Amino acid sequence: MTEMTCFKAYDIRGRLGMDLDAGIAYRIGRGFARTLGAQRVILGRDCRASSETLADAVASALIDEGVEVLDLGLSGTEEMYFATSHFDTDGGICVTASHNPIDWNGMKMVRAGSAPLDASTGLAQIKALAGRNAFGAARAGGHRRDIAADARLAYVQKLMSVVDAPALGPLTILVNAGNGAAGPTFDALAAELDARGARLQFRRMNHAPDGSFPNGIPNPLLPENQPATAQGVRDAGADFGVAWDGDFDRCFFFDHEGEFVAGEYIVGLLAEVFLSRTPGATIIHDPRVLWNTRDVVTRAGGQAVQSRTGHAYIKQAMRDTGAVYGGEMSAHHYFRAFCHCDSGMIPWLLIAELVSRKGPLRDLVAQRRSAFPSSGEMSFTLADAQSVMDRIRATYMPSALEVDETDGISLDMGDWRFNLRASNTEPVMRLNAESRGNARLLSEQVAALRALILQ
Repeated sequence: MTEMTCFKAYDIRGRLGMDLDAGIAYRIGRGFARTLGAQRVILGRDCRASSETLADAVASALIDEGVEVLDLGLSGTEEMYFATSHFDTDGGICVTASHNPIDWNGMKMVRAGSAPLDASTGLAQIKALAGRNAFGAARAGGHRRDIAADARLAYVQKLMSVVDAPALGPLTILVNAGNGAAGPTFDALAAELDARGARLQFRRMNHAPDGSFPNGIPNPLLPENQPATAQGVRDAGADFGVAWDGDFDRCFFFDHEGEFVAGEYIVGLLAEVFLSRTPGATIIHDPRVLWNTRDVVTRAGGQAVQSRTGHAYIKQAMRDTGAVYGGEMSAHHYFRAFCHCDSGMIPWLLIAELVSRKGPLRDLVAQRRSAFPSSGEMSFTLADAQSVMDRIRATYMPSALEVDETDGISLDMGDWRFNLRASNTEPVMRLNAESRGNARLLSEQVAALRALILQ
């Protein structure tokens, strides 16, 4: 029995040569096929230097389980989600480490119908099978088939169904692929938009996939990674900017002045879009930053439902409630019409349509920023996370108006609130805070929290 340290709450991530290598990937592939009883599986990969080798190992494992492997090649995680449902397969795997450090890799996996996998729905069994590595002889009938061209064409056509292409523009949009997997997929989408009459001009930045990430790991949520995109927007005179992470299942926005637009305000905008299309619909949100979203949804006549943070939990909540849209402040956006899955391409299409119809992105979020200022997410690598959590509880819980432990701890202090939680994918604690229209109070309380966490 080998300890499988690369298994996390709802996906696989680990350090190459320590937690994950081709041999482990092979064992995971066989465990995946065995657990799901799979006969046909979608396989994609990002552009990391190790991803092709790991994907080949997964493909070999699936073939040895008698599986037909439908290969997307270089692709985004959301292309795997879409293809799993579109081609009616038994599951899908994308080899990706998303925004993790360059010496990491991993896998995101789904069941039939692009349904999420977590410990209760098969991930624990895959881990156990991979650890035991007692699969026996290879089975007959397995093979690998390239479906990249057909899959991307169908995926682009699906994206076209969510927007009115002729209504887009005239706009100039700065797009920063971060040298991740987004570039080729974006180009296919841009060509189709042009063919359908969209009046969009694009300025491409760090567009070519490059697993060495010469401009840094594509994680636009990090403040230190945002100035380059911001400057690109200003240099291009763009109406807004979009930046993606490595597997482009998240996208991040910058207004025409290059100011970063925090994810919760985009959640609010997209919630309004969907509630205008589907009055009274349910909108899912995570517990980290929520006052703006709840206010928007309530004003628009919708139902706001909270879910635990993380794609597996949000997707399940959407399926359970029939929600039309779900959003996380970390820039994951989920759509009922897209297999209940997250997409980093659909949000910018919807924002482009919104800006085309209603005016600058900056103006669309200005009032919301003022009404509900937020701190942005802060991460802390801690030697003793439990003692920190105990200090926070002892200090703040006695005066809290509301305590919510859906994910970590969320405390409503009246005019401000905060959430402190352990990351599902990295060994850190994450802090988010927000206030009701009082940026100064927020700043003071965040400083006090930081001091308590770091003491």
